[in-house]
Amino acid sequence: MALKIWLREETKAFERRTPLTPEHAHNLIKKGVRITVEESQDRIFPLVDYKDVGCEITQAHSWKEAPSDQLILGLKEIEDTSHHFIHDHIYFAHIYKGQTQAKQVLSQYRAGGGRLFDLEFLTDKEGRRVAAFGHWAGFVGAALSLDRYLQRQLSKDETYPNLRSYEDINSFMQPIGLKLEQSQKKPKVIIIGAKGRCGQGAFKVFEKFGIDCSLWDYEETKRGGPFKEILDHDIFINTVLLTKKIEPFINKSLLDREQRLRVVGDVSCDPESEFNPVAIYSRHTDWAEPFLKVKNSYIEVLAVDNLPSILPKESSEDFSSQLLPHLLSLHTERELPEVFKNALQEFKRNRD
Repeated sequence: MALKIWLREETKAFERRTPLTPEHAHNLIKKGVRITVEESQDRIFPLVDYKDVGCEITQAHSWKEAPSDQLILGLKEIEDTSHHFIHDHIYFAHIYKGQTQAKQVLSQYRAGGGRLFDLEFLTDKEGRRVAAFGHWAGFVGAALSLDRYLQRQLSKDETYPNLRSYEDINSFMQPIGLKLEQSQKKPKVIIIGAKGRCGQGAFKVFEKFGIDCSLWDYEETKRGGPFKEILDHDIFINTVLLTKKIEPFINKSLLDREQRLRVVGDVSCDPESEFNPVAIYSRHTDWAEPFLKVKNSYIEVLAVDNLPSILPKESSEDFSSQLLPHLLSLHTERELPEVFKNALQEFKRNRD
């Protein structure tokens, strides 16, 4: 029986990314997968591009009435708290680490009987995620953190403008380079989680501008935090997303008004979780207010949870290429492929 994928419209504000590009949809269709795509005003790829490769087109938000054999594919959370999930879903639900919405969402799955294959938990036998936006999250988070630091150097009283998406990397990066030339001062930077996808993406930004970084990973952090060394830098980029509780890398008791640190880019932002290693703030920031001032300090925190959408085309193409072989295996293999079994096991453990 052919796999049937229903690509839903995203409802999160400013979200233009997609987990499936027209090119990769075409690859699936050629293998016999049926794909339905919801209309969207925001998705970075025009609807006609999906239609031209053979996708069926339908109204936005109509997945709720779709036949139960459709696999509903999306990226970010589903905001409807009343719907009973009868379908199998693939998306980032953010409900397995004690987040405030977890009980509600899991109850919707219990009521409807559907299953969740959370993208964060599609993992291989070594426990590594098979598809992630990490590189682009790190890249964008580092770029914005650098931009804010430079802006504060050039005009201390100016608030940071609303975020927006860009059509390409050059239009995003060029203004940052101009600020760096004007400031004539390169910041001192520390990246924690430097060996991962996200950390490597962050490093690419500073490497491009010739900015030296302290690159920390497991060896540097295994002794346990908090780490006073972070305060000796102008910019701190956290790219570590924890799945267990540890002593935080930085907390409020470590702060004072004399520290050098000015900008924290918490790319892995998980402020509502007890696993949060950046324990100096308690809420996400957003596109209208990307930086949050930490009380009784000069530090500002970037904690936007969909940073790759600032570069939606490049990040979607990368993510979709990672996910594609696993969607193909879901279509061709008789049994549930291992990466989906792993995600399903995590879902059942939390649901039950």
